[in-house]
Amino acid sequence: MARGRNGRGFALSSGGSMRIAVTGATGVIGRRTVPLLLATGHQVTAVVRSHSRRRQLLPAEVQAINASLFDIDQLTTTFGGHDVVINLATHIPSSMFSMMFRSGWKQNDRIRSVGSRTVADAAAAAGVNVLIQESVALAYPSSGASWIDESVPLQPPANARSVLDAEASVANFAAGAGRGVALRFAAFYGPDADQTKMMARSVRAGWAPLPGARDSYISSISHDDAARAVVASLEAPSGAYNVSDDHPVTRDEFFAVVAKTLRVKPPRMLPAWTARLMGIVGEALIRSTRVSNGKLKAATGWIPATPSVAEGLPAAVEAALKG
Repeated sequence: MARGRNGRGFALSSGGSMRIAVTGATGVIGRRTVPLLLATGHQVTAVVRSHSRRRQLLPAEVQAINASLFDIDQLTTTFGGHDVVINLATHIPSSMFSMMFRSGWKQNDRIRSVGSRTVADAAAAAGVNVLIQESVALAYPSSGASWIDESVPLQPPANARSVLDAEASVANFAAGAGRGVALRFAAFYGPDADQTKMMARSVRAGWAPLPGARDSYISSISHDDAARAVVASLEAPSGAYNVSDDHPVTRDEFFAVVAKTLRVKPPRMLPAWTARLMGIVGEALIRSTRVSNGKLKAATGWIPATPSVAEGLPAAVEAALKG
């Protein structure tokens, strides 16, 4: 069992059971993380919205508690008696059209800015030992073929500037005697990802949905490996960690994998200037980010089961199109 804030010891590797509260527990990463936490012997509380229909996705062993991410009193009460809080709550726009407009990101920005601060403050008030906060690797600047580690300063695009607030909240928590971890996830893919389905349909139609140079890099992580990284980060020291697979690939390589899976010709690439037609999200889509996962590996022993999209993307694309 984890000890309290005055004697922060965490015997996770030896099988110590903890009480863990998870926000965003019914999202694509949350609903994979929760069963892994249960399988390793932890007790899990899911923080859900009272009207959420997705609470039925939770395993029977999970206690679901209705609470708002923006109500510090509700959250402080909910987090009482818990050792860890994992904040996976997001609200990513569901279509490319809505991603183009600032209004499409309004709720996600509020969750990352106001919600993350409220979660962190409530966790501190409740005496929680560890706070794990979801962040994104697309907040790094475009870096060509250079590897990006956590020492590279963040320069988030317009649609992701709120990650600075989210990371500041977890850093403030860590400064107050807790342990705070920010997980900078690379681009997700998986069988139930709207973006995977949208991308596959675009390639089948003959064009790649991402603008930019053919030799610019895309860093990715499967849903399952992302969930395993969340669980592994229970043992990580305070700080930010990149969560990416081992072998980021170029756009050419990425879309060649998709095209081969679909048995179609490699798609036409959109020129870089088309990013200006994609509104607020264009700046993010055009970046070249070759993200290193070395720090998380060294700190926790986590290794992605799927080392690159060449191994993981074909099955995800096929399943997404069937879904």
